[in-house]
Amino acid sequence: MNKVILIGRSGSGKTTLTQALTGQNIKYNKTQTVERGGFLIDTPGEYIESRNFGGALAVYAYESDIVGLLLSANEPYSLYSPNITSMANRPVVGIVTGIDKKDGNPKRAENWLSLAGCKKIFKVSAVTGEGIEELRSFFTKFDTKKYYKTKKFDD
Repeated sequence: MNKVILIGRSGSGKTTLTQALTGQNIKYNKTQTVERGGFLIDTPGEYIESRNFGGALAVYAYESDIVGLLLSANEPYSLYSPNITSMANRPVVGIVTGIDKKDGNPKRAENWLSLAGCKKIFKVSAVTGEGIEELRSFFTKFDTKKYYKTKKFDD
């Protein structure tokens, strides 16, 4: 199975998504350190929110096969610069979390991830389970060797 790093602001749903993808009960846990378990690397939101910790994300990304950029559907703005995915030497996918939130705007978050350079974007809800199996299946079956030859995601 591919190793996946999840990157996003505090409260974007990285830990909740980790729990949903690994079949755990969903409960709020504030991630204080980089946590590696199974196929996922869960990172604290402060790492993307602070320039001082950004280098650590780059180092952990090198340990992964796929980079997942997360945006919650109710985020007021995106932390990701346009075309930031071009800086990664790994395939990068966008993940819109919390698509079930009443104050959410999943389409806006999807647009921001697209501007960041994400060519493949998943929309998920850990609460309802929508999109979770599709994302898990993608992480399981994604062929990184084929991707590096074509630089394209198969649909």
